[in-house]
Amino acid sequence: MNFVIFDLETTGLSPNYHEIIQIAGTRIREGRLVREDTFSTYVRPARAIPWVISEITGIGNEDVADAPDAAEGLAMFSRFAGDATLVAHNGGRFDMRFIRAACVRHGLPMREVTFVDSLAVARSLWGYGGPHNLDALAERLEISTEGRCRHDALGDVQILADAFLRMLKIKGGADKAAGLEAVKMEFPL
Repeated sequence: MNFVIFDLETTGLSPNYHEIIQIAGTRIREGRLVREDTFSTYVRPARAIPWVISEITGIGNEDVADAPDAAEGLAMFSRFAGDATLVAHNGGRFDMRFIRAACVRHGLPMREVTFVDSLAVARSLWGYGGPHNLDALAERLEISTEGRCRHDALGDVQILADAFLRMLKIKGGADKAAGLEAVKMEFPL
């Protein structure tokens, strides 16, 4: 199967009031991570990035000053993703909601895509007890986070891609990927 593992950084937690400031993705083809097939862009929000978000993400207003706006950034990411199954961690509750809200806000046409929430995959393997955030997954699956910036979309995507592949292996291999709980979601055309 063809997957695009992705992550967003945003100016806050509400897709109705906050904006996307970074999009990153990487591709998994035929059960292998294609590290050189990555996407990353900053996105210029309409309002300044709050200082607390800059502290967490390391992304400042100077980083996004010449970046594409949300409409162009999402269009670029949509072209990169193509018809791949999208994968994000807690993405059903967060990332996909931000993408949909940005599409509505900017009047972007949308299409249906297949989406897998890696948080659901983690819960299917280890139940609902204990943490399943990205740091906990990296520790549980013995994935080094050294040299990878946390709360940077590209750094988080690299960690999640490794975690997703290891979770697929635990579930029975990439050939079992069709058994993942995939849902249809709206995505930019």
